[in-house]
Amino acid sequence: MKVISYNLRKNRAVSEIGALAEDHGVDILCLQEAEAIALPSHLGHLSLVHATERNRLGLAMYVREERFHARSAHTFQLKKSLHDRLLQPAHERLLGARLHDTETGRDFVAASFHAAPLTALNSLRRHQIHAALGELRQLGPGLPALMVGDYNYPVFKGRLDVEMRDHGYELSLSDKRTYTRYKMFRGHFDFATSAGLDIESVRTLQRGTSDHLPILVSAALSMEREPELV
Repeated sequence: MKVISYNLRKNRAVSEIGALAEDHGVDILCLQEAEAIALPSHLGHLSLVHATERNRLGLAMYVREERFHARSAHTFQLKKSLHDRLLQPAHERLLGARLHDTETGRDFVAASFHAAPLTALNSLRRHQIHAALGELRQLGPGLPALMVGDYNYPVFKGRLDVEMRDHGYELSLSDKRTYTRYKMFRGHFDFATSAGLDIESVRTLQRGTSDHLPILVSAALSMEREPELV
């Protein structure tokens, strides 16, 4: 399956998402910084599963309706940064859905994630990532999971990678940088965390009007026994 994650930069790139999904034959589209109340219920072959309700600019997920059936979908609050508390509160930084894949007859969990901004510490973002994965385990206990989004994690990814592996997850970066707006913060901001899936590739797509470049994740449900997640 093909999954695209795209931070729309305060909804500026919303006009691009229909063509993006169509051009790449996307199965799941995960958005960040989307103006949820203005999103269409359908984008070609994709239907809107869920969107954040308390954020003006938040998260959304579309899926290929002929292949996936959403058994449940929820948004979750995560620990807030000082920026969230004082300036632009983000109540919900995770959107997760338990999906049934009619091609394989299996369930799995997909999620759109947006970590705290760069004004926060990496330690807070790691806390948010672990908390997010914990919520996804509750949404689909023991199921394969794929969380994509804007992790806002430009440096010291080695420590995050080790922590993810220790907890049974794989951290996957794309082939090219996904954020180049500011010289000191260029790098891979948008990536994927997975368990129970084979990640075939993660590609950075062409730049649009957002300051983030979209990423395309090609993944398949693993044929191996599901990992033990802790």
